[in-house]
Amino acid sequence: MDAKPRIGPGAPAGVDEALIRRQVHTFYGRVRQDPVLGPIFNDAITDWDEHLAKLCDFWSSVLLMTGRFKGSPMAAHARRPDIRDEHFALWLDLFERTAREVCPPAAADLFVERSRMIGRSLALGLSVSRGVIPPLDA
Repeated sequence: MDAKPRIGPGAPAGVDEALIRRQVHTFYGRVRQDPVLGPIFNDAITDWDEHLAKLCDFWSSVLLMTGRFKGSPMAAHARRPDIRDEHFALWLDLFERTAREVCPPAAADLFVERSRMIGRSLALGLSVSRGVIPPLDA
């Protein structure tokens, strides 16, 4: 008996591999040019082609449940002491603006919702790993 294909929450919202690629590549093209985020990312990433492929795998795993992503985002971000809480707000704002421009509305909503959840998780994990108790959101 064949296993049922995993399509994830993205398929009904119109997400496919081409849309993921367009969102990831457009967004990180903007990140690289951002006056605050650009220097952090450009210092951390030595091979942008490899990094973008990994990020496409990440979003494919999140939205289409492909299981392609192999990695530890928390560990990768924890190695970067220059990443601070305020960077997450900038990243999320730019990500949302890009999604709203690049994606159909339902897909943009899903990208944004998942990015916020992932951003909160990373910010919390980094705070805890640095011995800081983050403020609780109301």
